[in-house]
Amino acid sequence: MLNTNFEFWDYLIFGLYAVMIIAVGLWVSRGKKGVQKTTEDYFLASKSLPWWAIGASLIAANISAEQFIGMSGSGFAVGLAIASYEFMAALTLIIVGKFFLPVFIKQGLYTIPEFVEKRFSKNLKTILAVFWIALFVFVNLTSVLFLGAKAIDTIIGTGNGDLFIPSIVCLAFVAAAYSIYGGLSAVAWTDVIQVALLIIGGVITTLIALDNVLPGGGVVEGFKHVVDTAEDKFHMIISKDNPEFKNLPGIAVLVGGLWVANLYYWGFNQYIIQRTLAAKSLKEAQRGIAFAAFLKLIVPLIVVVPGIVAFVMYTETKDPSVTAMFEMTGGNDKAYPWLIGTFVPTGLKGLVLAALAAAIVSSLASMLNSTSTIFTMDIYKPYINRGASHKKLVNVGRLTAAAALIIAGFIAPLMANFDQMFVYIQEYTGLVSPGILAVFLMGLFWKKTTNRGAIIGVLVSIPVALLLKFLPIQMPFLDQMMYTFLLTMVTIGMVSLATCETDDDPKGLVLTSELFKTDKVFNICAYIICILLAVIYTLCW
Repeated sequence: MLNTNFEFWDYLIFGLYAVMIIAVGLWVSRGKKGVQKTTEDYFLASKSLPWWAIGASLIAANISAEQFIGMSGSGFAVGLAIASYEFMAALTLIIVGKFFLPVFIKQGLYTIPEFVEKRFSKNLKTILAVFWIALFVFVNLTSVLFLGAKAIDTIIGTGNGDLFIPSIVCLAFVAAAYSIYGGLSAVAWTDVIQVALLIIGGVITTLIALDNVLPGGGVVEGFKHVVDTAEDKFHMIISKDNPEFKNLPGIAVLVGGLWVANLYYWGFNQYIIQRTLAAKSLKEAQRGIAFAAFLKLIVPLIVVVPGIVAFVMYTETKDPSVTAMFEMTGGNDKAYPWLIGTFVPTGLKGLVLAALAAAIVSSLASMLNSTSTIFTMDIYKPYINRGASHKKLVNVGRLTAAAALIIAGFIAPLMANFDQMFVYIQEYTGLVSPGILAVFLMGLFWKKTTNRGAIIGVLVSIPVALLLKFLPIQMPFLDQMMYTFLLTMVTIGMVSLATCETDDDPKGLVLTSELFKTDKVFNICAYIICILLAVIYTLCW
């Protein structure tokens, strides 16, 4: 019997989740009586986060509707190959912890644009700050609200949009209720609860899906059946004749543009890296990064495998009600909500929806906090009110977060219903990420890089990316990102050599081997992750 209704116990569990998150967020963000929050308290959680809170918060900020909905949809369409985004992210996190974090923490940063000012110039910092604010509001916040509302409408409602707008309002309210008041402290500590909830809910959905794919067969037999039936969807590297090659271009995924996407996202994305800047120490930040890397290896199990299971169910089912349910909701990105709405029983359905909401709300809260941090510290303070007090800056941060959420909430319903939202987000973010990554890497590790070279490189990268995108040759977008990145680096290098009046740029960073030394725990974790990745790709090549 298919369970398609959301019942009393489901509403109760979901409601309790919302109340618990808001209450915990407000409780941990309370201040001492008569003591005013400083900018460090609000934007960097008083630099008090331990490794386990950093790791959990990194994953909670990362995993959202984009993964649960979008990546499951890509799992339905492509298979396990889409999990390269997750598996390679684990290795990327180790690189970020080893080579990027020591520099950022030594600089005592609040924001990533602040590093740009110290290494290059105030003008370039402002350009990138404005870009990131626009990206967070018009792409990240909007897409998370859109996908989250679409999922809730599918699970609770009819799937025809009746609950779409109320869902946007509900998600926005829960995220705003604690994050706008409490800042990063409220976001990070509630993320510990949210990441536990989203993993538990994700595992429950996967197990129930496998148990139902082969009636009476159980989870193990169900998994064997999925592998036997959809064997071609369990390859990490897809062939050129695969219709999805344009999104995941074979071996180039491992040696090409995916590195651009991951290094940009995990190394220079404010709402990700901000957690590590709030660590008690560099050692705690690096251990938190390693913990997050292990969690990333679990993510494909709870977001990609359900999409493959949904594909098998849909293609071989003889139950017209199943077919009708899926066709009514339609689209690859409805695979995950369809599994929840159709097969998860009463009570557990509320828990699973709470897990999905946790992923969405934690990401919204993270993006709001980072948007307000960049605007307040990189736009408002230097350009509008240089002498602003801590109280004034914190209030401006709160108002900025509220404004960003309102704007995203109005735009979200206007978004088109793309077939694979995860791929869409990656592709359009990829128009600008190669140029920014090139600037940061050259600025970090090549002392001759000049401000003029960096600015010209950023400005050149976008038309190069657009040119590659609209060439008559249908080039995979990951390849476009790699070529844009390489051409931008060449541009920066040539301009820098032509404009650097001394042997090295005066603002070039002096880096020593001592800066990049890591402790035994981090090193052991790095080796284990590399071995696990080698095994995964060998078994599923």
